[in-house]
Amino acid sequence: MNNSKTNIQDGVFQNPLQLIPAIIQDDKTLKVLMLGYMNLESWEKSLKTGLVTFFSRSKQRLWIKGESSGNFLQIVSYEADCDNDTILIRVNPAGVVCHTGSVSCFQGRDSEGFLGKLNDVIRKRHEEMPEGSYTTKLFEAGVERISKKVGEESAETIIEAIKGDKKRLVYETADLIYHLMVLLENFNLSFTDIEDELFSRMK
Repeated sequence: MNNSKTNIQDGVFQNPLQLIPAIIQDDKTLKVLMLGYMNLESWEKSLKTGLVTFFSRSKQRLWIKGESSGNFLQIVSYEADCDNDTILIRVNPAGVVCHTGSVSCFQGRDSEGFLGKLNDVIRKRHEEMPEGSYTTKLFEAGVERISKKVGEESAETIIEAIKGDKKRLVYETADLIYHLMVLLENFNLSFTDIEDELFSRMK
């Protein structure tokens, strides 16, 4: 956890009753998980326990996120925004965050990222195998064909990089990433598994 406690308290909480929005972000995936509100008491308890604690406006009391579900939010770091009126808290979540059972309370394109949406489409193609789909044809052709396509797109990406053609480099990189995602899905893997591996190397 970072050491900006004094700056947060002095700069953000102007009085003990003031409620400050706190944005919760997954430290590993950087996905925005939820928004809650804190007063000085809940902020101090969050720091003391290491678990995100909000002030519930509906219950009018302190509320440890996960106190009912067990899906606590372990604080990794935090910082105030440029206006000192919002806190960004990065966490390691113990489970899903949203009461609906979703990882995040925000389920739009921006919260998941386009690659996450594309991965969902590829997975659905793999499950349903609709006729006429290029992705279906790749899965039907098998791992050898998919792997060859990854190799072909890799070579084309390298060629455009050497030529210095930025527009073509973007085009070929998109092809490469797509075919690589298909290859991973063929083994029931995804970019999430790659993120986990890369994250483990940062420790």
